Amino acid sequence: MGDMSLEQVTENYYDVLKEIGNIGAGNAMTALSQMLQCKVDMKVPQVRLLEFHEVGDMMGGEEQIMVGVFLGVEGDITGSMMFMVQEESAKHLIQKITMGMLPPGSEFEDMGLSAMKELGNIITGAYLNSLSTLTNLKIFPTPPALTVDMAGAILSVPAIQFGIFGDKILLIQSQFYDEIELDGYFILIPDIESYAKILTSLGLPVI
Repeated sequence: MGDMSLEQVTENYYDVLKEIGNIGAGNAMTALSQMLQCKVDMKVPQVRLLEFHEVGDMMGGEEQIMVGVFLGVEGDITGSMMFMVQEESAKHLIQKITMGMLPPGSEFEDMGLSAMKELGNIITGAYLNSLSTLTNLKIFPTPPALTVDMAGAILSVPAIQFGIFGDKILLIQSQFYDEIELDGYFILIPDIESYAKILTSLGLPVI
């Protein structure tokens, strides 16, 4: 296991990682629907293995303003996870959660940011719960941190933190919509030993 690279794991078991991504994103959208108290539809998630510099391009460029909810992953596996949405999508979600009580333009003040953090917490929690159920591993999220910044700046945090494990990450792009279509991005960054644990727990041989 010591000489296993992220490249080998993801090339050999990409289908498994995609299935985990699909189930996790589906459960997260269910949680979002319950929180917003309205029907939320979702297109089939796009699951990709990308280098960090490619992720910003996927989101409309590294200068695209995004809202990111970042949390650590602890327990049987370690790493980090992030949920990101574009600025206008985040404003829409905040208005839905607060039932339109916030004056337009004030979404990123205290009340709106608190609502967005809670939303990020719930849907990333649903994602991690599905991963935990699939693998029978104990997985615990740390308290979430929220930031509003350019995509490149937000992504630089996990890039620096997890760069030693290789520069590829698993990106799950989930297009979901109530009255309007939104793009949400789940980014899962387990460390390399955690990839091995996930695969072993699913009964797959590890290189």
